[in-house]
Amino acid sequence: MKKRLVIAGAGHAHMLTMSKLDSFVEAGYEVNVIGSLEYHYYSGMGPGLLGKSYSQEEIRFASKTVAEKMGATFTPGLVKRIDPVARRVYLASGDELPYDILSCNLGSQIAGNLTADPAVDIFPIKPIENLLQARQRILELGFAKKTTVGVVGGGPSAVEIAGNIWRLGQQPGMNPLEIIVFTGNQLLPDYPSGLRRMAYESLQERGVRIEENCRVKAVETGRVVATTGRRYGLDIGLVAIGVTPSTVFKESGIPIGPDGGMLVNRYLQSSAHPAIFGGGDCISFADAQLDKVGVYAVRQGPVIYHNLQAALRGTKLKPFMPKTNYLQIFNMGDETGIFYRSPFFFAGRGSFRLKNYIDHKFMKRFQAFE
Repeated sequence: MKKRLVIAGAGHAHMLTMSKLDSFVEAGYEVNVIGSLEYHYYSGMGPGLLGKSYSQEEIRFASKTVAEKMGATFTPGLVKRIDPVARRVYLASGDELPYDILSCNLGSQIAGNLTADPAVDIFPIKPIENLLQARQRILELGFAKKTTVGVVGGGPSAVEIAGNIWRLGQQPGMNPLEIIVFTGNQLLPDYPSGLRRMAYESLQERGVRIEENCRVKAVETGRVVATTGRRYGLDIGLVAIGVTPSTVFKESGIPIGPDGGMLVNRYLQSSAHPAIFGGGDCISFADAQLDKVGVYAVRQGPVIYHNLQAALRGTKLKPFMPKTNYLQIFNMGDETGIFYRSPFFFAGRGSFRLKNYIDHKFMKRFQAFE
């Protein structure tokens, strides 16, 4: 019987493997790709999607098309549970898939439980598809009346989201948008003071209001509630407060790290179940705490591809050796960017053009397989 490889999630850490699925098929393995949607959206261009710098076609990969083109099976669905002993993946639909080797890139979700359920016109920024819905709603209200949009969070995502909401408000015929950023501390607290000042000035010069030291207790329909009890009225809210890994591993009894991600060794392999590999936001790397950023997922891609091949063949695994310093460029929404690679940072149109070039180059590389 053929060995069975299951790829759970077609995200950043699996992009290289997705582009080389035919190498597994040609080697005689049965390959199944599980995806929640037929497309995977690139998070690095998500804020630009919100601000209408990019169309959805520009920032997505056709996961289903690629999988089937490479000779694999694409199974739509959400992973609900994994049985590492029986080696089976259970989907929310009730379907189950057996595996010999499993690789997980199940992503993350917005941390905490700030959003009341049900909440109208409140959009967590993950999954990225939510930004399409937020864009449509901001335009609907903005063409009808003056609209207040709140962004909860103070990190890079919140900064980029606020800047690109401003860009969206520049559409002809739009009524003024009032944009408020609610941050529990200062804006970008983990970054150099000079870089923070650049971000402040960029947003404040365009009329974005920044509520510092405003810890948010709840985001409800029509308002943000601070821990002090103060209420801020709004029409639309976007929640960008950081991410937490998928809960599938905890619920499956698979060892997890302090952040809740599947605990993996230096080979990106489950610490307890060697037939399971993983990458991206859903893992907790045992050797070092890694930021939840796409660059690590992309860098893990070649290691995952090699180790899946090695695990199936019974050959030597390759270790993942992360570099702690990496490039970040914030899309500020006005065709400028803020470049940061410690200890260097600078702002301007050149930064945005560089980000735009890097992002489009990455997209074209993998969209070529569609």
